[in-house]
Amino acid sequence: MKTISLDLRERILAACDAQEGTREEVAKRFRVSVGMVKKLLQQRSRTGDIAHRHRFSGRKAKILPEYRERLGPLVAAQPDLTLSEIKARLAMPCSVPALHYALVAMGLTFKKRRCMPPSKVAQMSPRPERNGSKNREASPRPGWSSSTSRPPRRT
Repeated sequence: MKTISLDLRERILAACDAQEGTREEVAKRFRVSVGMVKKLLQQRSRTGDIAHRHRFSGRKAKILPEYRERLGPLVAAQPDLTLSEIKARLAMPCSVPALHYALVAMGLTFKKRRCMPPSKVAQMSPRPERNGSKNREASPRPGWSSSTSRPPRRT
């Protein structure tokens, strides 16, 4: 849905102020909804402004700047705290995933393991031979040998 231009907003309010009809008649004349006329009148009386207010829409942040200021030093001092422990220490009113996203946005990381050495990547079994010809000599399959690369044809 498009935002109504400032000029149209002014004309709607001028028509209402001049009492050129009811809200329904003004809405029909300017091809807007009755709710839009009502909201414009309320906005003007509440704020004194009739411009669009998209910047104020949407969900409000739960992690306020004062929490962000305390979050950095806490994570730096104790990097092994879990997200739940950080939330409890700062008495934050947000969810644990919201705290995670805030830490990521701030560029902070937190330790995921407690005092454990990193796991080693070790070879679990011997490497197989690259060329299978040595293995074919000892193959239990009949008809396979080092001289033939395919099993014998059945006739």
